Amino acid sequence: MIDIQNQRDYRNIPIDKVGIKNLRYPITVLDRKNGFQHTVASINMFVDLPDKYKGTHMSRFVEMLHLFRPEVSLKKFSEILEQMKTYLNAASAHMEVSFPYFMEKKAPVSASPGLMDYTCSLIGSSDPYGKIDLMSEVVVPITSVCPCSKEISDQGAHNQRGEVRLRTRFKKFIWIEDMIELVERCASCEVYSVLKRVDEKCVTEKGYGNPKFVEDIVRDVAQELKEDDNITWFAVSAENFESIHNHSAYGFITDGKKP
Repeated sequence: MIDIQNQRDYRNIPIDKVGIKNLRYPITVLDRKNGFQHTVASINMFVDLPDKYKGTHMSRFVEMLHLFRPEVSLKKFSEILEQMKTYLNAASAHMEVSFPYFMEKKAPVSASPGLMDYTCSLIGSSDPYGKIDLMSEVVVPITSVCPCSKEISDQGAHNQRGEVRLRTRFKKFIWIEDMIELVERCASCEVYSVLKRVDEKCVTEKGYGNPKFVEDIVRDVAQELKEDDNITWFAVSAENFESIHNHSAYGFITDGKKP
């Protein structure tokens, strides 16, 4: 049969990224406590396309995934990216894998168990020279209590749920759980899926005793990351879904450290 994709294109315009987006696919990811867990990912896969070719072979991206289906992790990313370049005759490759990740968390007083889900991503690329760039991302729900509101009010303080998004580059493997727990330490209080009344009392009082602006949260996360020799770069943002305003409060820090 005629291979249309490999036919000559005469516009002389290369394409930076071409491939597939938003493919839902079952994967297995590493789990610090249980070894691994099964989840369903949304996957983007791209390669470059030289100016002389009309198109790429889209079906080969899905075929590639099937080869690596048992595990998609940071440890496997480099191998997958290099195989993409070989299989699709490309100079560069890029892949983004986003998925819900579940961790069991016990309520702080009653110890009632519950599952918390976090949106996590693994992002990787390989350039024409074979240099691999890997990033890990976690999106962590948190709560915050406003320091200003607490200071000026005779009773109470406004509080809200927020979201911290943390991306990191690193020298050696890092656990998703370590990044989630780092973020949760830097909030006014953690978020739980199951809380009894004694637990509600605990988290309410903990948050009230630990008020933080979004500025405090991103600075506290950044401070911990700056002290970690394994982290070579990070970007952290905090967004509070304000309870007394019709807008969010937002803070962002990025930092590149020399390896």
